[in-house]
Amino acid sequence: MAATVRRQRPRRLACWALMAVLLADLLALSDTLAVMSVDLGSESMKVAIVKPGVPMEIVLNKESRRKTPVTVTLKENERFFGDSAASMAIKNPKATLRYFQHLLGKQENNPHVALYRARFPEHELGFDPQRQTVYFQISPQLQFSPEEVLSMLLNYSRSLAEDFAEQPIKDAVITVPAFFNQAERRAVLQAARMAGLKVLQLINDNTATALSYGVFRRKDINSTAQNIMFYDMGAGSTVCTIVTYQTVKTKDAGMQPQLQIRGVGFDRTLGGLEMELRLREHLAGIFNEQRKGQRAKDVRENPRAMAKLLREANRLKTILSANADHMAQIEGLMDDVDFKAKVTRAEFEELCADLFERVPGPVQQALQSAEMKLDEIEQVILVGGATRVPKVQEVLLKAVGKEELGKNINADEAAAMGAVYQAAALSKAFKVKPFVVRDAAIYPILVEFTREVEEEPGVRSLKHNKRVLFCRMGPYPQRKVITFNRYNHDFNFHINYGDLGFLGPEDLRVFGSQNLTTVKLKGVGESFKKYPDYESKGIKAHFNLDESGVLSLDRVESVFETLVEDSPEEESTLTKLGNTISSLFGGGTTQDTKENGTDTVQEEEEGPAEGSKAEPGEQAEPREEAEAPTDDTSPPPPPEPKGDAASEGEKAAEKDKGEKPEAQKPSEKGEAGAEGVPPAPEEEKKQKPARKQRMVEEIGVELVVLDLPDLRQDELARSAQKLQDLTLRDLEKQEREKAANSLEAFIFETQDKLYQPEYQEVSTEEQREDISGRLHAASTWLEDEGFGATTVMLKEKLAELRKLCQGLFFRVEERKKWPERLSALDNLLNHSSMFLTGARLIPEMDQIFTEVEMTTLEKVINETWAWKNATVAEQAKLPATEKPVLLSKDIEAKMMALDREVQYLLNKAKFAKPRPRPKDKNGTRAEPPLNASASDQGDKVIPPAGQTEDAKPISEPEQETRSEPADSEPLELGGPAAESEQKEQPTGQKPTLKNDEL
Repeated sequence: MAATVRRQRPRRLACWALMAVLLADLLALSDTLAVMSVDLGSESMKVAIVKPGVPMEIVLNKESRRKTPVTVTLKENERFFGDSAASMAIKNPKATLRYFQHLLGKQENNPHVALYRARFPEHELGFDPQRQTVYFQISPQLQFSPEEVLSMLLNYSRSLAEDFAEQPIKDAVITVPAFFNQAERRAVLQAARMAGLKVLQLINDNTATALSYGVFRRKDINSTAQNIMFYDMGAGSTVCTIVTYQTVKTKDAGMQPQLQIRGVGFDRTLGGLEMELRLREHLAGIFNEQRKGQRAKDVRENPRAMAKLLREANRLKTILSANADHMAQIEGLMDDVDFKAKVTRAEFEELCADLFERVPGPVQQALQSAEMKLDEIEQVILVGGATRVPKVQEVLLKAVGKEELGKNINADEAAAMGAVYQAAALSKAFKVKPFVVRDAAIYPILVEFTREVEEEPGVRSLKHNKRVLFCRMGPYPQRKVITFNRYNHDFNFHINYGDLGFLGPEDLRVFGSQNLTTVKLKGVGESFKKYPDYESKGIKAHFNLDESGVLSLDRVESVFETLVEDSPEEESTLTKLGNTISSLFGGGTTQDTKENGTDTVQEEEEGPAEGSKAEPGEQAEPREEAEAPTDDTSPPPPPEPKGDAASEGEKAAEKDKGEKPEAQKPSEKGEAGAEGVPPAPEEEKKQKPARKQRMVEEIGVELVVLDLPDLRQDELARSAQKLQDLTLRDLEKQEREKAANSLEAFIFETQDKLYQPEYQEVSTEEQREDISGRLHAASTWLEDEGFGATTVMLKEKLAELRKLCQGLFFRVEERKKWPERLSALDNLLNHSSMFLTGARLIPEMDQIFTEVEMTTLEKVINETWAWKNATVAEQAKLPATEKPVLLSKDIEAKMMALDREVQYLLNKAKFAKPRPRPKDKNGTRAEPPLNASASDQGDKVIPPAGQTEDAKPISEPEQETRSEPADSEPLELGGPAAESEQKEQPTGQKPTLKNDEL
């Protein structure tokens, strides 16, 4: 019995632990019932949300537009975002920041930084010597990094989503260009962290577009692979993506659709912005030519004029996409001189001829990376605003050799919709239909290390080794483990990008540093000294390329193994608890699993091994050895969205998995024998072979970031606090403006009301003069001192004026309500009187109301009539300037009291049951029961026509179930009311019994 109790205790503990986990998940869900996505474009952004009852909806901004400009205006005491900031670009171009995403993750010597200075010379870019990056110098006291500016914009997008969803939002999925490298992705994550957003995933915008396309065409996807090309030309860049759609079999949900990124090509600077800059330069040349003889300054030296020209170039590009020519017009371009010039589409195409020649480039890159031909592409779909330019479509159609280009997708909102679908799938608050997404890493990543080798006896040399960690176009997210077998002391290794030969020379300069991180390990030698009798299994470095495409080194471990014999000691309670929890999640294990420890990520998700509870680091290990890594680039369908490239460790795991059933047979027999007759201890010891014991020692890691240093924690906290202070300042400013506007509106409205007849009727001339004088004084104070007044002072001034005019407004409002309220009271009194008269006319036998109830209703009616007549008469004697005695709230109270009495009687009549009527004296009684005595049978009476002989008599109950009024007369037995009424029933049927006659 004691053994049974010991076995059950871990299960109870496991159940409690499971309930605690579920409760924690429910509490987490209560705080995150809505998620959002932000499609960050170079020129504009789209925000989408998902909340209960609102599936996948684009958020409207304050101007009720679905697209918001990615523009921020920063001044000393205020900030503007979106359309407000775009309108400020002409008034204050230096403080208005646009296209700042091009500076994310870039050092000062990057060609893109020089290109940004050439495009927008009005911005002053400072140099950060610590990170070798640039920042915006708005004023001597005001400077912001590109990450901080992006954080402001993300915070603004969250405020729009929260206003639209009417609830707080913290979780978000953010789109980034597919060509972003590790430094650029980390910069976006840091900006989101400053804004207080929890980033569920950084999804590539081409992947989000492909997901949106597949979600809305789920029924068209089958087991046959469909290759679709998405050509996305936006404002700042161009990306071409080849996606394969097909259904695959998953472990949890059966056959589900899947998208796999097969090839990606891009051009970082080909987009609508470059076309607009060419047009702006053309318009500036025309304007200078028109003023050539006037000795005027060059318009290019005037930032405001150039901002006006850029806005006109944007409008001109859009119109020339649908028209052959258009007239460019700018009023007061510079020095109060108007500008007007005609531009044709042919001129525009000539200006951008070299840009149109670069249109097929991304297509060829995508085909090469996918190792596919154009014949294998079924359809080419256009995405992005710049693809609306006719020349772009013409060149692209010729390059792909198709009959037509697909335009069956929302070119502006597809990425935002796909990202918000992914946000709902990643959130715990929503359940969506599974759609497997296999993204691809564009840039390969490898590990480099140097070790000593002995080529000849006594001659040692250094050998440089490279091992591919994540190959080009390999799927992610996935985890990899690199094992270093020939080190017994501290050493360093390097994480760098792999072969980037597919990038051109200019792209390589823009790409930045090709070295990512130097990893310095400390404690390797101490671990070997700690376990001298153990066999070393190498130094294992666990890498993770997560859903956002960001590489991280989870941990480094030194692993040792030795052979030990099992002791018959009983397992501890904690071990039993771990085994029980594992069994609850279906994690049955065998001896082979414990020894090999080659569970893949998928197996870890399904059910962790028992042995992994003591060693959590080994359960997620794909066992990819550094000496012989294999990266399979073939696209087999994965069992889950987190598909990993096949490695040697996975193949070995599958092999061991296939051999497990045979190895489990003896153990199963042993378990069955244990339940029956337990074997002798000596025999049990003989049957148990020596097992491998694994010891894991954590190795210290020091990371030296080489591409772009991240912000330190104190700097990150300081930036977050600075942005939070700016947000609070903006909120205080909005509150003060709201208070000032309310005060000003109250003054103007009240001054106008004083001259209206209805207000003059209820006020004297002295009262109106007093109010008018106070209003005039408040208006003067607001004009003279209101700019320096605080929010509290403005609210106090408004409260003072409202208190002054409270009596006047009250009298006017009461007089407005009197006709409607008195008419409703009269109607209710009339209907109540008619109801009472009808109730008194009911015959005594059918009466359902007591005398007390009718008397009470009559009393209320009379009292209400009397109160109404007396109050109206008294009010008529008072002057209109005095406080009224006839109040609308009193009328409503009287109506409620009277209506309550009437409703009580109506409800009683609705549910009342009719009283049984007395039986006719000449009627016969029913036949006695079948079990009656012989004497009773002799008195048998023939039943009336239509009544069966076996019908039983219905006796009057001694007490009715429904309650009778207190003043009703009791019924006497044997009297007329005691006789049961029997209606004629059809032949062969029994009479129906009432509920109160049972």
